[in-house]
Amino acid sequence: MSQAIERMPALFIGHGSPMNALELNDFTRLWRSLGERLPKPKALLVVSAHWFIGATAVTAMPRPRTIHDFYGFPPELFAFDYPAAGAPEVAEEVAEIAKPLWIGLDRDQWGLDHGSWSVLTHLYPEADIPVVQLSINALKPLAYHVALGSRLAALRNRGIMILGSGNVVHNLREVQWNRSDAAFDWNERFDNAVIEQLSQNPAEILKVTEHRDYALAVPTPDHFIPLLYLAGIAAHEGRAEPLIRGYAMGSLSMTCYGVGTGLPVKEAEGAATLPPEVPPDQSNM
Repeated sequence: MSQAIERMPALFIGHGSPMNALELNDFTRLWRSLGERLPKPKALLVVSAHWFIGATAVTAMPRPRTIHDFYGFPPELFAFDYPAAGAPEVAEEVAEIAKPLWIGLDRDQWGLDHGSWSVLTHLYPEADIPVVQLSINALKPLAYHVALGSRLAALRNRGIMILGSGNVVHNLREVQWNRSDAAFDWNERFDNAVIEQLSQNPAEILKVTEHRDYALAVPTPDHFIPLLYLAGIAAHEGRAEPLIRGYAMGSLSMTCYGVGTGLPVKEAEGAATLPPEVPPDQSNM
């Protein structure tokens, strides 16, 4: 008699600076605590803000490389490795379940970027769970990503945990580098609006694009779109819950969400800043 597969939760993590991979701060401690309370999936599907290309693809190599997709950071960050295995069979499963939406299999081009490994090194520090990463198709409208997230929700019943990694509010031009836990009023207003929408009607998440602070909070869509995948998943259950709340450097929201976790919200005081010698135009967060 086969053992029943536990339905996996789905997550959205506000990942912030790549330096979070190396640091223990309020946010990374909470990520570690979250990982300790989460079930162990058979595989992880990560939607990272940092694979933003003109196609929808999923990594399908047995050993994805650790990609250091930034510059201007300390050597220790470039030496970081997250040696999780890939899962070609899971990638094929992802492509199949998304039909009639098309997902290509990337067998040798990408890997795991810092949107994945800076978070996973705290959630699952042993790197003992296979990981596949889904690209964000930059050519598609926002509604496409909500719809694809809804299709991918069925993977949760197959032991696969889905994790979006980005930031609800992500405006690097307005960053205050010396204020780790600061938040502009427009940051808090938009973050609160997203919490309200996801808790009441996640299927209509795109209503937040009409908010008065949307243009400041989301000057580019790359870090916002991973949240849309969670909204598509949450539409099946009626709500997504905030798991971690907090802000960084004025113009970043570090808020994290869960679907099906049953865990309470945690408040964070703030995260470590980037090294002061790294100006905004030399970082990729």
